[in-house]
Amino acid sequence: MSDTKHADGPSPPPYSPSPRPTFDVPTRIGRDTVTRHLWGDEEAGVVSDLIYASTSSIHALVFGLPAGGSFTHSPEYRTVFAADELLHVLDGTMVLANPETGEVQKVPAGRSVFFRRDTWHHAFAHGSEPLRVLEIFAPPPAAGTSGTYARTRPYLEQSWYADDSRLGDVPSTAPPTPIPRLLTENDVVWRRDLDVLVGLLISTEHLTVHSLEVNAGETARTHAHGGDELLFVISGTLWVRAWHRDDTYVFELGPEDACLIPQDAPHEYRNYGAETATALVGVAPSYLP
Repeated sequence: MSDTKHADGPSPPPYSPSPRPTFDVPTRIGRDTVTRHLWGDEEAGVVSDLIYASTSSIHALVFGLPAGGSFTHSPEYRTVFAADELLHVLDGTMVLANPETGEVQKVPAGRSVFFRRDTWHHAFAHGSEPLRVLEIFAPPPAAGTSGTYARTRPYLEQSWYADDSRLGDVPSTAPPTPIPRLLTENDVVWRRDLDVLVGLLISTEHLTVHSLEVNAGETARTHAHGGDELLFVISGTLWVRAWHRDDTYVFELGPEDACLIPQDAPHEYRNYGAETATALVGVAPSYLP
């Protein structure tokens, strides 16, 4: 290890890619066993990641910032990726900015925001609480869409945190679609294709993310997807049963536990508890089998 220092202090840490925990069979991923990672530097900010899965199809993690903390970008850590991304705030309030356009969204706990590839993004923990955010994106880093791709993009020298094009036009009769986009109840497409309540938050050619609500005593119909599934429990308790090759897998999942179901593996969800179990589910690349 080099001890070379700049005149004003130690050298910044070099860029290092995040770990890529991947699973070939249905797997329970408990919050107590999830892969920990720190990334960033003094200029970009340092972020804590709990990486639940990073397969050849999907990447899912929970990132954290302390109260008043933030991440922006630096030459080593460029926050612009070749992926579709959904961010769901678990705790705290996130202010998410597109520093290239000046667009800013305030995202409270329980709400989600979405953007597509080539969107620069900075996040700020607003208020007095720490920030924790579930992040799901695809195509994943294994496809070269994250740090490797970001370092090929033209560097953003100046960041903007205000969209002056809206001055003189608020409220607008035809407001532009913001990037990133704060999702509302009106954006959700509701379904009962699994015999329980499913709410599509986003669905692109790369990634589908939906909410899942399984009432006490309900069982979701056995189904499979044409992509890897990452299920993250928000509240309540879910039992998950999956079949893969000649084996059967059964997991009990509580809040902030997850499971990875490989592509084409049939599976079901059951709620043996007394309250509705809720989860967010990411599937990539294809929701349909």
